[in-house]
Amino acid sequence: MSSTIAAATALPRMGVVEAALARASSARPAVVAPARGGRAAPHSYAQLLRDAVAVRRLLAKRSAAAQRADAAESRVALLMPRGYDFAASLCGAWCAGGIAVPLCTSHPPNELGYTIRDSGADTVLFHPHFAPQIDALRPEFPSVRWISSDEFPDSSAVDVSSIQLTDFDKSRGALLIYTSGTTGKPKGVFLSHRSVEAHATSLLSAWRWTSNDHILHVLPLHHTHGLVNALLCALWSGATCEFTPDTKFSAADIWSRWMEPQRDLSLFMAVPTIYAKLAAHYDTMSPEDKQRATEACSQFRLMVSGSSALPQVVAEKWRAISGHELLERYGMTEVGMALGNPIDGPRVLGEVGVPFSGVEARIVNPDTGADLTASPNEPGHLQIRGPQVFDRYWGREEATREAFSEPGHWFLTGDVACCTERGTFKILGRASVDIIKVGGYKISALDIEREILDHPDVAEVAVVGIPSTEWGERIGAIVVHKPATAGQLSLDSLRTWLASRLAPYKLPTRLLIVDEIPKNAMGKVNKKELVKLFN
Repeated sequence: MSSTIAAATALPRMGVVEAALARASSARPAVVAPARGGRAAPHSYAQLLRDAVAVRRLLAKRSAAAQRADAAESRVALLMPRGYDFAASLCGAWCAGGIAVPLCTSHPPNELGYTIRDSGADTVLFHPHFAPQIDALRPEFPSVRWISSDEFPDSSAVDVSSIQLTDFDKSRGALLIYTSGTTGKPKGVFLSHRSVEAHATSLLSAWRWTSNDHILHVLPLHHTHGLVNALLCALWSGATCEFTPDTKFSAADIWSRWMEPQRDLSLFMAVPTIYAKLAAHYDTMSPEDKQRATEACSQFRLMVSGSSALPQVVAEKWRAISGHELLERYGMTEVGMALGNPIDGPRVLGEVGVPFSGVEARIVNPDTGADLTASPNEPGHLQIRGPQVFDRYWGREEATREAFSEPGHWFLTGDVACCTERGTFKILGRASVDIIKVGGYKISALDIEREILDHPDVAEVAVVGIPSTEWGERIGAIVVHKPATAGQLSLDSLRTWLASRLAPYKLPTRLLIVDEIPKNAMGKVNKKELVKLFN
């Protein structure tokens, strides 16, 4: 074998690669995902390895042109549907030594362009479905290499048995995941391979993942919940990850899959909004189908809820429907999953359990710095420390410094929490009212305000989160018209105008037109009071 071929089959010793190699001869699928025609297609671990090598070779050509030994932590953006191509592209980018930058598939070109520009991505791997968005971006990024998944080379000649594992520096970058911050502009959260490994392995232990597991994946892949908790944990453990179609969420389709006779699913993870929609569809079923649906839920050994608070009405209704007490956990992009309820033992609604293995958590008085962790029901700011915590915000040294306390290097989550008499943690809300959580998405109100203020009819705007049983919060906009245009703006027209600027989940669902937005003596808006205007 030539040295070129030998180099191509030397892959880094990382969890997903090791798991794939260990199961390369198994018939058990790594990924099941919709193919052309809509039918689910299985992809083996051997196929995942072969395709990862093929993607690696593509990226290596770019590295050779730049006279680099590997991708050298260059950023590789991924614009792929939820499915197999994403998994193969992610593994290939990692095997090439690149940092993967998952892009949100629902973002319009200007938001995609922001992430590509801010991350400094020099390559974008994309699915042909997104060709219109890519075509809109090409003129702005003439030096970026755009590679369609249709251009991925045939990997059938790759000899999986020849793959050798090599050690690598796990402090190297693995992911840049973009999350909105209190400044409004999304920040790239830099996660090393070491932090991703610490995050994944803690969940493998806590949730007892095995190669016999089969998860039905319904979550976006540009967020930690869908990317690490569901996809990477499945691949890391040698389990099967089955994706639902990457189209508008359908509760009917989820129930239909669950009710298939093979009963081969074992795990399900979702945000509270999804459980609410599943429960609402259950109510439309005939008595016979309701019985079948409830029986179908018995195939699952674990159902997890996260990314936003689980409303009591949703939790109780889901327990009545499925017999499952949803396991709540707490996490965020910067810290991965930090707190969780036990897989066995009591789970108290509204509480998010205790720290996962390797994680430290504390409650701190924001004024005095006193540690309140041992003081039951005393609210304070939640701080997290551990190997899974992110390294830094990409290109934002000041924001990184402000995100951690000194001494001790605790991450300041921005959440208010307390410890109960049982020693479990309870999240009370955000310290900043400018962060809105909608269906598991963390959204900056300031980001939305900035776009609305560009509207020709808008003089002032305040965006707030309105409590919602189904969504956690909904986005409300309070607008002052410019004098010459009073009365012309409607919710529908505003949403239409914003559609090319913001992702669909960032669009307001309530609109109030007022003569003046109330302010205090210092000229500041009290958003907690503004929320009451929507009652």
